[in-house]
Amino acid sequence: MIGPHDPDAPDPVGAAVAPQPSAWNLPNALTVLRIVLVPVFVWLLMRGGPAPEEPSGAWSADRWWATVVFVVAIVTDWIDGDLARRRGLITAFGKLMDPIADKALVGSALVCLSLLGELPWWVTVVILVREVGITLMRFVVIRRGVIPASRGGKLKTVLQAVGLILMLAPLGGLLSTVGLWTMYAAVVVTAVTGVDYLRQALSRRPVAQP
Repeated sequence: MIGPHDPDAPDPVGAAVAPQPSAWNLPNALTVLRIVLVPVFVWLLMRGGPAPEEPSGAWSADRWWATVVFVVAIVTDWIDGDLARRRGLITAFGKLMDPIADKALVGSALVCLSLLGELPWWVTVVILVREVGITLMRFVVIRRGVIPASRGGKLKTVLQAVGLILMLAPLGGLLSTVGLWTMYAAVVVTAVTGVDYLRQALSRRPVAQP
């Protein structure tokens, strides 16, 4: 979902003669932490159950903790991306695992919210099909060159993050409604940017092999 290795984000390619940084670094450690937090998040969210319909309704401490874990995981994504770029710590491990961690986090939130009856399944299916499909395509077309990040791709990332956080927090009422409509907006942007990425990927010619 959300970082320097997002399908919509550029993959910096180092010079051929430049030494590769070690995979044992802080950005990669944060990526691993994000993966570890996914099952913890799922367990807390499903244990907490559905959010109350009204702000004054009963709330679950587990649901709040699930929201906190999700926010922490998203923050680690932003941090590891910034660190990897600024310190030149982009590695093959990070390029592979960062998008996997992102999709696992966002996908688990989408599926769990749909299982709890709070998010329509069609929203979850559209977003997951786009995210997984583009991620797989990214690994195919990377040899043909980098497709630069677009404003739409960045907007998609922000909308998904904000919408999910608002829906995860057991606040109910207006904020929950805002979160749901934010997810509807995220679906539109997700679909449009997915089609644009597909168009750019198909228009690129294969790089000649030496």
